[in-house]
Amino acid sequence: MVPGMMKSGITRYDGLGVMPGAEARKIRRKYEDKASLLRPELISGAPPSVVTAVKPAQELLDKAWEVLGDPESRKCYDEAVGLRRSGGGLVQPGTGIESAGLAPTDPGIVGELPGVDAAGGLLGLTGWLGPRRRRNRPGAVPDVRGLFYHVCLEVATRRGLHVRTVRLTGHPMAVDGLVVDQDPRPPTKAHRGGALTVHVWHPPARSRW
Repeated sequence: MVPGMMKSGITRYDGLGVMPGAEARKIRRKYEDKASLLRPELISGAPPSVVTAVKPAQELLDKAWEVLGDPESRKCYDEAVGLRRSGGGLVQPGTGIESAGLAPTDPGIVGELPGVDAAGGLLGLTGWLGPRRRRNRPGAVPDVRGLFYHVCLEVATRRGLHVRTVRLTGHPMAVDGLVVDQDPRPPTKAHRGGALTVHVWHPPARSRW
């Protein structure tokens, strides 16, 4: 794992749902907005799976705020994960590790380019006759439990997984939901194009179940 990364290879920015170039006040607002959805009075009476997911979710938010809320620690973090050049500005805009060039590379991608093999050398004439089939090796299913739904979507998209949603709240508030369970669970592996079913809880619009 790249130093400073959270679980599933996402960044502290992902955890709060902000861009690396976000202003400090926006980072604070995102933290406060998400943390407010985990208040005890909103969680009271929720299913056991929700109560279990709240603690790691709060820990992820608190750690992201601890790192990004302080200018100096944020600068060090950006440099550690490759979002910022040492002593310079941001590498490029984006919210996740792919935009920072930190996402794992697929050895089959280079080989798909006409006339170029995986080592960067020229292929014979047969390399121009058509695209090579991309190898679809199974990868580890990311653990998205405790993440907010929109962050879950980004993580799943990086792995090439299609998200299916099971909503647990009949009359939810119009806010981002919390992923409290998933199928399959780690350490299962899945091919790109596979499905990931997530159970999403929203605070209820009325304080009863």
